Amino acid sequence: MQTVQVGHTGRKTTQLGYGCSSLMGSMSRAESLAILEAAFDCGICHFDVAPMYGYGQAEGVLGEFVARNPGRITVTTKYGIPPAKRDGAISIARAIARPVVRAIPGLKRGLTSVASRATNAGKAAFTASEARESLDRSLSELKTGCIDVWLLHDATLADLHDEALLRLMEESVAAGKIRTFGVGSERSAIKEIAAVRPEFLPVTQFAWSVLDAPVPVTNSFRIHHRALTENFRGLRRQLLEDRARCSRWSGLVGSDLSDPRSLTALMLKAALLENPTGILLFSSKSSQHIRDNVAVADDATLEAPARRLYELLQAEVSPANSHQVRAAG
Repeated sequence: MQTVQVGHTGRKTTQLGYGCSSLMGSMSRAESLAILEAAFDCGICHFDVAPMYGYGQAEGVLGEFVARNPGRITVTTKYGIPPAKRDGAISIARAIARPVVRAIPGLKRGLTSVASRATNAGKAAFTASEARESLDRSLSELKTGCIDVWLLHDATLADLHDEALLRLMEESVAAGKIRTFGVGSERSAIKEIAAVRPEFLPVTQFAWSVLDAPVPVTNSFRIHHRALTENFRGLRRQLLEDRARCSRWSGLVGSDLSDPRSLTALMLKAALLENPTGILLFSSKSSQHIRDNVAVADDATLEAPARRLYELLQAEVSPANSHQVRAAG
């Protein structure tokens, strides 16, 4: 699989990374470890987690996995949204979610939202003291002495009011606790931070799909996510409703865009091509989906049709109405 260098850290990892947001949600610990092993066996070496994922338990599971594979994995974790504190609510939410989601997968998004509201501890204050405590907890949970990428989770420009926070991040790099840092947030928030406090952005992480405009060249190491999910659903629905466009685009691309597997592959490949020196994250609870995505990443024959699809979208789906395509999902 294609590898990239993680910023200026000297560390290399795979361009395709696995997002751990599904761990310890509707999956047990054994199932969570098994899906991590499946991703790793396919060649994926970068894993993205956060203290809040899996009702506060995902970091610990990933840490067990990291300990099994020392030196072979790169990890991103975050500070900014604390793990849930109400263990009783967590247990109830997980007990309810697992059987229901398995029986009716379409309910997953709604149940996840409800569970998050029930257990969410709220946003952090983005102070150096809180950040230090969070970092030390993450190091302990992840069973490592050094985290590759440490991000401020959902931070905005208004959150960056504690000057000691930047010093802490820089000192943590110097001390070997982290290799680099940055912000994972909405693209609009990162744009505002870049204009005023670019020193916080050695790394940026934000959502990007083929429905979005190209990203201007910056000095930040970029991590993208959400290339598919609601963007795939919205675009596919639009194409199925406009059969003439779907047929015309399929001819121009050389692939049947009414086929969900073909559309998924080209959207994913285009996202990889638009961030060739960064990381693209995806999340899945299916080992087959993981294998399919890795196959797309390795398939050079998809490059030309993926670029053509992106060109068509940029030419015919303007930024002004791209949100309507997402909403259709």
